[in-house]
Amino acid sequence: MIHVLAADPTLADFGKDPLWITIIKAVMLFVFLMLGVLFGVWYERKLISWMQNRVGPNRAGKFGLLQSVADGLKMGLKEDLFPRTVDKVLYLLAPIIMVVPAFLAFSIIPFAGMVNLFGVTTPLQLVDLPVAVLFMLAMGAVSVYGVVVAGWSSRSPYALLGGLRSAAQVVSYEIAMGLSFVAVFIFAGTLSTSEIVHAQGSLWYVVMLLPSFLVYVICMFGEAARIPFDLPEGEGELVGGFQTEYSSSLKFALIMMGEYLHTFTASAIAVTLFLGGWRAPWPISLWEGANQGWWPVLWFFIKFVLTFSFIVWVRASLPRVRYDQLMSLGWKVLIPVNLAWILLVAAVRTVTLTKSGEFSGSTGVAITLGVITVVGVLAIWLRFDTVNQRQREAKKAQAEAEFEELAAEPTAGGFPVPPLDLPHYHGVQRKEVPSGTN
Repeated sequence: MIHVLAADPTLADFGKDPLWITIIKAVMLFVFLMLGVLFGVWYERKLISWMQNRVGPNRAGKFGLLQSVADGLKMGLKEDLFPRTVDKVLYLLAPIIMVVPAFLAFSIIPFAGMVNLFGVTTPLQLVDLPVAVLFMLAMGAVSVYGVVVAGWSSRSPYALLGGLRSAAQVVSYEIAMGLSFVAVFIFAGTLSTSEIVHAQGSLWYVVMLLPSFLVYVICMFGEAARIPFDLPEGEGELVGGFQTEYSSSLKFALIMMGEYLHTFTASAIAVTLFLGGWRAPWPISLWEGANQGWWPVLWFFIKFVLTFSFIVWVRASLPRVRYDQLMSLGWKVLIPVNLAWILLVAAVRTVTLTKSGEFSGSTGVAITLGVITVVGVLAIWLRFDTVNQRQREAKKAQAEAEFEELAAEPTAGGFPVPPLDLPHYHGVQRKEVPSGTN
C-alpha cells in the first residue's frame, strides 16, 4: 500500500497558480537548463579527461569553469556564413526546431513536491498533463524534424544522409522507448509524471520493472543520438552528418544546445519514471522530512547528475556501432523483447488486481496468452539468431575461398598488381601471400 504524503502533488494541484508564479517557475526552468548546458559541457570534458588521464579544460577561469562560456561567446560572435546552395529559410529554422521542443519537453519534469514559493504553495513543476509522458515523446519526435530539415536544406549529400539516418533511428528507437514506458503505465495507472512519482512511494520501478529500465537506457542513447548511437553525425563517414554545412556560429551553438537538452531530458525522464523522481533514496527516506519542502530538489539533482555521468562514461568507453547493427538492435531485439515483457507484466498485474486473489476466467486467459506469446517470441528470436549465425559462417567460408583464389593469382604480390593486403576481409584473418610471384 502506497502512503500518501502531504508533499505529493496531483493533477488537481496544477492550473491554480497565479500568473506571476508560473512566470517565475518558467524562468527558473530556463535558467537551470541554460546553466546546465554550460556546466554540462565542462563537466563532460572534465570527466572524460579524468577517465583518459588528461587535464581537460583548465585555462578559462578556476578549474576551467568559464571554458564553456568562452566557447559560447566565440560561437556567437563568429561570422555567420551561408553556403550558396542552401534553402535559407529552412536552414535558419532547423536549429530552432531542434532547441524549442527540448525546452518544452522539460516542462513536465517534477523537481519536487509541494513547496512554498514566495508565500504560495505550489508544485515545483511547470506543468503536468494526464498524458504528460506522451507529450514528452511527441516533443522528441518533433525535434527530429529539425535534424531532417537541417540535412535537407543544406543541399549536401553528407548532410542529407545524416538527416535520413536520424529519421530512421528515431522511428525505430521511439517505438522501443514508448514500449518501455507501457509497463510503468500499467503499474502506475496514469501517464502523469507527478502521479508516477507518487506511485513509487514504496518501491522504485527500477527494481520492479528492471527489464523496462534496461531497454529504456539503451533507447535513451539512440533517442539522444549519443555515442555509441550518434550515427546522424558520424564524422568518420559523413564528415559531420546533418550539421556539415553549419559553421561554428550561433546556429551551430543552437544545434549543440539542442543535443545537450535532449540528453538532459532523457536523464530526467529516467529519474522520474524509474528512479523514484524527487524521492529520497533509502535509508535517507526513513527521515520523515526527507520528501518534504525543498529537500527533494537535492535528491533529484543527485540522481540527475549520476544518470548524466553514466551517459558520459558510456561515451568515454564504447566506440560507435555500425548503422546496420544499430537498426538490427532496435527492430530485431528491443521491440520483440519489449512486447513479450509487456504481456508478462500485464498478466501479473491482472493477477494482483483480482479482488478475490483467485484466478478468474479472464485472468487465466491473460496469463495463458502472455506465457504463450513470451515463449513464441523467444523461440522466433532464437531461430532467427541461429539462421543469422549460419549465414555468417557461410559468408566467412565464401570469403576464405575468395581470398585463396586471389592469393593464387600469379601477379598478386608484384607489379602491376599491388601486394594483397586484406587483414580484415569479411572477418578473415590476414594470411601470408605466396612468395616468388612477379
